[in-house]
Amino acid sequence: MSGLDATRAELSIIVLYLKKSDARDKICRAIQYAAKFVSNGQPGTAQSIDKSTSMARKTFRLFKFINYLLAFISPTLKQTPLPLVLLGKLKNALLTIYFFLDHIVWLGRSGIYKNKERTTYLGQISLRFWMCSSTCTIIIEISEIGMLSASMKKMRKELHDADRYKVSNCITTLKNDADKYTAYNPVATLNNEADKYKDELYHNKLRRLNGRLITLIKASLDMVVAVGLLQLAPKKITPRVVGGIGFITSLISCYQLFPAPAKPKMP
Repeated sequence: MSGLDATRAELSIIVLYLKKSDARDKICRAIQYAAKFVSNGQPGTAQSIDKSTSMARKTFRLFKFINYLLAFISPTLKQTPLPLVLLGKLKNALLTIYFFLDHIVWLGRSGIYKNKERTTYLGQISLRFWMCSSTCTIIIEISEIGMLSASMKKMRKELHDADRYKVSNCITTLKNDADKYTAYNPVATLNNEADKYKDELYHNKLRRLNGRLITLIKASLDMVVAVGLLQLAPKKITPRVVGGIGFITSLISCYQLFPAPAKPKMP
């Protein structure tokens, strides 16, 4: 592939990424919280950028509550434990209400809805729903990470036992008739294929585990952001702390939305 083709391929990935409304929302969120970090709640250019970007983000989230409403009424996987199913439903319900109330906040801040006190009140209520949904996410991710870790531990033991079996089998085969055995034994071939499948399955679970760890970190930091926005601990969580942590979680969200690189084709 020439340099021009590679550049064209990279640009096409960026174009696909920017077509997502969620991606543009998270980029604006990073700008918003970076401005909040710089302003530290003080009037000035940075605070103006913070407020204007916050308003711009709301247009990217119009009718987003429908996505979570659909997830709320959709069936879940049968093997999912009931407590996790209920937590997932609760999380989707909370996010549905949060994004629905966010529409009213947008109408109030844009001047269409004239009751400023009610707009402020609904904004505070919507943030509490978002904070509760982050709590659900933390519990879900901790549970999923625990189950994945247990499954991977069991799989590691199976792979280790398989490796020991192959080593001892190889030594025995070399002592007898290695060439004939490796050429004509179909059981050895099947065992090798099964081991490759298990190894691939293990790495898939490892990728899922890493993804859930990132989501857990993001949800935990979002809890701090929500507490700061609600001013539940104003002395400890200042606007600058909120801005810094919000900027980090925004970058994590941008990373999570970026399309995975295509697997290279085998020759």
